[in-house]
Amino acid sequence: MNDKSYTELMKIGAMKRNKMKENFIQDLYIEMLLTEIQLTIEKEKLLQKIDFAIDHRDKLSFLKLSGELKDLNRRFGN
Repeated sequence: MNDKSYTELMKIGAMKRNKMKENFIQDLYIEMLLTEIQLTIEKEKLLQKIDFAIDHRDKLSFLKLSGELKDLNRRFGN
């Protein structure tokens, strides 16, 4: 039989809720970090492609890639 008092059960429940909140916040931070890394990598690749297009005087590629970079910046507010 369960010998825990109502107060003890409430404390255990509160501790579980706090742990769940901490886990949620930690998961949120991890997700934000991964999104930032993905964005940085995507921007770097686009910038390299834009540099390549400039070096090879490829105006069409430059315009297309710079448009993609603008869209990326617009989506993520950078």
